[in-house]
This record gives sequence, C-alpha cells and structure tokens, in this order.
Amino acid sequence: MAIAAAALTLLACGRGDREAGSDAGEDAGVQTNTAAPTFASPTLAAIKRRGRLNCGVHEGLVGFAYTDNRGQWRGFDADFCRALAAAVLGDADAVRFVPLTSSQRFEALRSGRVDVLWRSTSWTLSREAQEGVRFAGINYYDGQGFLVRRSLDLASAAELNGARICVQRASTSELNVADWFRSRGLEYTPVIAANEEAARAAYGREDCDALSADISALAAARTTLSNPEQHAVLPDVISKEPLGPAVKRGDEAWTSIVRWTLNAVILAEELGVTRENVDQLAEDSRDPRIRRLLGTEGDFGPLMGLRRDWARLAIEAEGNYGEIFARNVGAESSLDLTRGLNAQWNATPGGLIYALPIR
Repeated sequence: MAIAAAALTLLACGRGDREAGSDAGEDAGVQTNTAAPTFASPTLAAIKRRGRLNCGVHEGLVGFAYTDNRGQWRGFDADFCRALAAAVLGDADAVRFVPLTSSQRFEALRSGRVDVLWRSTSWTLSREAQEGVRFAGINYYDGQGFLVRRSLDLASAAELNGARICVQRASTSELNVADWFRSRGLEYTPVIAANEEAARAAYGREDCDALSADISALAAARTTLSNPEQHAVLPDVISKEPLGPAVKRGDEAWTSIVRWTLNAVILAEELGVTRENVDQLAEDSRDPRIRRLLGTEGDFGPLMGLRRDWARLAIEAEGNYGEIFARNVGAESSLDLTRGLNAQWNATPGGLIYALPIR
C-alpha cells in the first residue's frame, strides 16, 4: 500500500508538471502587446496643418453664441472654443466659428466640417449611439422649463392643462414636453416650429401660451422680447439637460484633448487660478496641483501632443470656468443666471461642477 501511494503521488506530480508545461507552452505561443497605445490624434494633426480650429456653434443664442455689433462672436460656448484654440494652437483667435442649426450640427461633425461642436447640445444615449459622435464632457447643467406671460398669473406648469405650447421640431424639447404632459394626464396643443428662432417668434406673436426649451435658452429668449419684464420662467424643471462639447467618433485622442481642456478651466476655478493671476502663479506657486495645471511641473501637455503650458494658455485667453460663466450668463451678463447646479462641488451651496485631477 505504501508503494502504491508513493506511485500515485509521483503520477499526480508528473501530471501537474505536464499540465503546467502545456499551459506555459500555449501562453508562450500567444503574441500579446502590453505596450500603451500611441496617443495620436488625426484631428489635432489636421488643425495644426490648417492653423485654425473649426468650432460649430449656435446660429445666435444670447449668452451662449452670438455676434456683437462688430461682428465678433461672443458667449459662453464661444469662449470655450477660444480656450480650446489657445490650448492646441497657442492662439485664442485661431478659431473659425461655424454657425449651425440643430439639424446640421451632427452631420457637420461627421463630415469634418467642424472639429468640435460647442452648441448647447444635450448629452443623450441615442445621440452617441446613432449620430456618430462622442461627448467630451459637460460644461453646463441645464433643464427644460416654460416661459409664460405674467398676465396669465400662473404659479406652476401644472396649470398649463389645455394650453398651446411652442416648441422646436425634432428636438429633445419636443419629446420632453410630450413626456411631461402625458405622464401627468394633462392635455396640450403643440405649436411646432422649425427652429428655436421660429419658436421664439411664434411665442412673441402670441401663437402659443408658453414657450418650452432649456431654461438658459428661455432666459436668452426673454431678453429679446419687447417687454422682458412682462414674461417669467415658471419654477418647474421638467428634464435634465447636460450640455457639453461633442466630437466625431473614432478619434479618442482628440476627445481627450477637448475633455482635459474643459477640465483644466474648471480646475483653475477650484484652485483659485484666474486670468489675472495665472502668470504670477505659474512663477511663484508651490502648490503641486497648480504647478501641474500650469505646466511648471510634469509633462502633461506633451502626453497629448500639446505644449507643457497648454492649460495656462487656455486660462490666459478666457479665464477660469467661473469667469467665463459670470461674464456671459451670470451676474455680469444680461441673463443674470445663478450658478445653481453649475457651482463648484465645494462651493456653498455646492453644485455639480467637479474637476478631474491632473496628475
């Protein structure tokens, strides 16, 4: 019995060795590449050859993208286009603004007519799955609401039962209105307009009782009416509208460049880096987070094919997130929108704006 037990033990050991050897042989025959993929962006290469960033924007939305009386593009989205141009080309003015309708915007990306779309566009599953685009982040948390005449004396959107609602055709706004009324068992008559401008005009002519769109767009629309004080945005928010930059699917490196440029501007506000003090902090700051952000420590820009001071250039050009918000849509603007959800995560009260770490 002792001899038999020893024989079985030896057999088991031998079988284990053979099985291990077989696995090792199979593994050895498989060619694996564990090296990190090269960070190369065809879009960035094309922009550098061209010497200009092509940025798709709204045709005209006060506070976000519009031309002033000198024909210069202004607004929240326009400033982010310039910050991106500064980051990738070192020149905030090296940008061509391409005004696009809602029906043109995604095709303009797919065809390469624009490099990035910064046009008050909501990030949704169907858009990423069907439109051939990728969203690089969120720069404005919005929601849909209703603009009404004060003379109607309404306190809530629930009082709009049976009302005529102006809304843009083939938009998330049109779908959200239908969902909201249906879920509450309320009736309404849709007044469908071809685009935002037509919807605003229809409301101005009193073809409808309420205009429904993103609250930021309603605030902009209100400023264009002959008597803005006679109109009010109802307190109801009927949807979530995360707005942000979109790029063409297939260039992951370019998606990252847009994402991290947006993130750098957000991080600058969190760390107290402004348009005014960025140069001083680049020279004097001992905070490693600021030093990494401004390119005085580490090589984070070159990792993406950019200069070491790519983020510093973006901040010098347009300021941090809070500065961009204040002058275009916040307290320093005609819209005078509160930060709300667009406050920094560590503010009081806190919002949803949260910077990813650069390290």
